[in-house]
Amino acid sequence: MQSLMQLQLAWQSLWYAYAMSYIYAGEYPCRPHGVTNFDLAIVLEAIAIIAQTNSMATAAQPRVMVLPFPAQGHVIPLMELSRKLVKHGFEIDFINTEFNHGRLLEALEEKGAIPGGIHMLSIPDGLGPAEDHTDIGAFVKGLPAAMSGRLEEMITSRKIKWMIADVSMSWALQLATTAGVRVALFSTYSAAVFGLRMNLPKLIEDGVLDESGNVMRHERVQLMPPIDAGEIPWVSLGSTAERRKTNVQNVLRTNRLMPLAETIICNTFIEMEPDALALLPNALPLGPLVAPTARPAGHFLPEDLTCLTWLDTQAPGSVIYIAFGSSGVLDATQFQELADGLALSGRPFMWVVRPKFTTGVGQDWLDVFKHRVDAKGLVVGWAPQQRVLSHPSVACFVSHCGWNSTMEGMLHGVPFACWPYFADQFCNQSYICNVWGTGVKLCRDKRGVVTKEEIESKVAWLLGDEEIKGRAAKWKHKACASIIEGGSSHQNFLELVNLVREQSYLSG
Repeated sequence: MQSLMQLQLAWQSLWYAYAMSYIYAGEYPCRPHGVTNFDLAIVLEAIAIIAQTNSMATAAQPRVMVLPFPAQGHVIPLMELSRKLVKHGFEIDFINTEFNHGRLLEALEEKGAIPGGIHMLSIPDGLGPAEDHTDIGAFVKGLPAAMSGRLEEMITSRKIKWMIADVSMSWALQLATTAGVRVALFSTYSAAVFGLRMNLPKLIEDGVLDESGNVMRHERVQLMPPIDAGEIPWVSLGSTAERRKTNVQNVLRTNRLMPLAETIICNTFIEMEPDALALLPNALPLGPLVAPTARPAGHFLPEDLTCLTWLDTQAPGSVIYIAFGSSGVLDATQFQELADGLALSGRPFMWVVRPKFTTGVGQDWLDVFKHRVDAKGLVVGWAPQQRVLSHPSVACFVSHCGWNSTMEGMLHGVPFACWPYFADQFCNQSYICNVWGTGVKLCRDKRGVVTKEEIESKVAWLLGDEEIKGRAAKWKHKACASIIEGGSSHQNFLELVNLVREQSYLSG
């Protein structure tokens, strides 16, 4: 398809040059010998046809529907993929739930952060106005029924031929393919976790889990990277037995739809997960997918940019950065232990405490703590994470190890102090500590609490370990190399562009 388009461009250029020589001749005596007005009319008609064809092609840019799972960590990388596709001439219909659509637009720091070519659309999530739309476990089971009808209408009315669907929205595979839409699935977690997902039936068959997600044998699951059975994402994500069963049953049901996908887009790169990617022949790794630092989009909370000025006042490689993503919650005991651990470290720190991050700790307590650490620490509601991680004053990242944070820390060469609490975060921590060697694990005591002494000790160890810093720098180089022109992820992205464009023209 690309060579055909190049041929068309060359042909158009030839006709243009040829015609211009005639046009400039006009009725003047310098008209080339033997050229008649009839010849000129034919050439001009050819130019008009080519111009009309170009106009039609421009008007019919390939349109792709992008369907993220309704959580910030899923919206952000799909928004960045959408940006990249728009730069290659695609029109994007980006589908959020109505609740998240409003949050995203309110959080944008400036007009134009969402580029032209991305059309922000919304669908109800099935919850009523008084219900908690941030409680993913509450609405995930009913999401297909709530969204399917409106989604079908959009596919038809907007003439959708391609969809990029979050793997956590895999139920849309059947709906889309029935409507004649080709689907590329997008994995918002690592290739290893995607492989673990596909291996879930085997773990049940082997008696490690039952079909309700209960752990039957507490053992190490020997995949790459290895994790404990209780840390399997769809087990650890279930806060109740009912939700755990829903998670596992949903995976088992939608796994059967995976062959309907044309490809699996992975936010990773070949050098990062060679073993896991080798088990996924249909995977297309094109990460790290990270938004431009100056104009991010996809966040549900407004970013506090004043923290960048504060970072400018700190010494190079001195600041502990602490952020736990958009959905985790710490109880009062753990929250206060973390606060005391940061104070105990004696080092400058920047801590992201988003709304509803903790239960049982009021604003008064937090204000007292801020005053106590005013000389050393900064507490913000939300931060421009990439700009923070790329800042020279940042020394390490105390993180929940969500996949987006993992990729961003890797891209900027920042060592990790790992503090996972559910879903794929345990697998990511295992990668960081056991495979890539770019961080340390924060361990819980018998109460399940990471103590202030553990925090102080591990941060000091991390900041003094030159080998970890060296490995982090090495992985930064590999990550950056993968996304520049000629890198493995860049080449895979161009392959995706060609796949979608060719199939869009053929089906159009």
